[in-house]
Amino acid sequence: MSKKKMSLITKIMIGLILGVFVGLFFVSSPKIATTYIKPIGTLFLNLIKMTIVPLVFSSLVVGAASIGDVKKLGRIGGKTMIYFFVTTAVAIVIGLSLANIFKPGAGIPLVSSTPQKVTEAPSLIQTLLDIVPTNPIDALAKGNMLQIIFFALFSGVGAVYIGEKGEPYLKFCDSLAEIMYKLTEVIMNLAPYGVFALIVPVIAENGPKVLIPLIKVIGVCYAGFILHSIIAYSFSVKMFSKISIKEFFKGTSTPTAIAFSTSSSSGTLPITIKTVRESFGVSEGIASFVLPLGTTINMDGTAIYQGVCAVFIAQAYGIPLTLGQQATILLTALLASIGTAGVPGAGFMMLMMVLSSVGLPLEGAALIAGIDRVLDMGRTAVNVTGNVAASIVVSASEKELDYTKATIKQSKSNIGV
Repeated sequence: MSKKKMSLITKIMIGLILGVFVGLFFVSSPKIATTYIKPIGTLFLNLIKMTIVPLVFSSLVVGAASIGDVKKLGRIGGKTMIYFFVTTAVAIVIGLSLANIFKPGAGIPLVSSTPQKVTEAPSLIQTLLDIVPTNPIDALAKGNMLQIIFFALFSGVGAVYIGEKGEPYLKFCDSLAEIMYKLTEVIMNLAPYGVFALIVPVIAENGPKVLIPLIKVIGVCYAGFILHSIIAYSFSVKMFSKISIKEFFKGTSTPTAIAFSTSSSSGTLPITIKTVRESFGVSEGIASFVLPLGTTINMDGTAIYQGVCAVFIAQAYGIPLTLGQQATILLTALLASIGTAGVPGAGFMMLMMVLSSVGLPLEGAALIAGIDRVLDMGRTAVNVTGNVAASIVVSASEKELDYTKATIKQSKSNIGV
């Protein structure tokens, strides 16, 4: 009798829990954890980052080519962007509302020193101009995601227009995308060890005390993550498709768990694409277009985190925020979410930008730094869940959601067989 093989999700969670316990063991000597264990986690993240640019580029070229019709591509792109911006705005409102209701920063008397200087958020016009690369090779080398997306979409459509001459290019990109999917699958087999090595130094350096004073912030953020997932994602999926709320959350459990463990929506991308195609029947063209785009600009979990943390820091320093300032936080977070890398820690850098926009003390971010990893896991899981929801909604609106290929529907229908 063969033993049942342990799932990757179970292995990752075991690695996470063991990492916490080992981290507590090294609290008295954190240098050992940072010197000998942290490099293993860094290596794991570097392996993930290695696949990001070629994966995003090749999958978008294939996705644009499979859609073919420029008018259809524009329509799908418009629907996708509207969905992303609406859900992100809702996310920020939820974050600000919960922070104002529960006041996580109340009762923490802090005195601000001179605020540091950070780069301000670029204007909307400048952001739009920067999307078009003057040198696509440079954009690929630097990992500028918005420029890579723009060039990939245009080259994919161009390859379709030139017919047979474009087929070798499309075959190359299709082959490259498949290679990246396979490489990522191999890398994700190392996830339990990578997650273990990433968690140990965080716990060792900060100790359990880092969670105690800020447990309220974590609670408010995670309440926002859960609330937003239910309000914005599951109901929109239910509204546009025949997929139930239970089926949606069950189908997204694998990419969500991996995103939670690794804090990398980019690294989860191949698994997310596989999930929406096999579990929900999303068409290849829409999956290859919506998901890489969402990994770059759809940051709902990050938006909730920024809203809660900005209000928390203001409350901790006794600085009242007007409705106008909170509206500025909303707009800045919405704009800053465009082009943010889907890798661990990116949301924390965005928080600095948001704090600067309303003149809050930047050193207040140090309060968040200690628990940022805990928050990063939750917000990344929400970001990935939002990408899955977007692909389902867009595919359903285009009548390209194939329920006959969805494993969830098949397993349900086979119960009575």
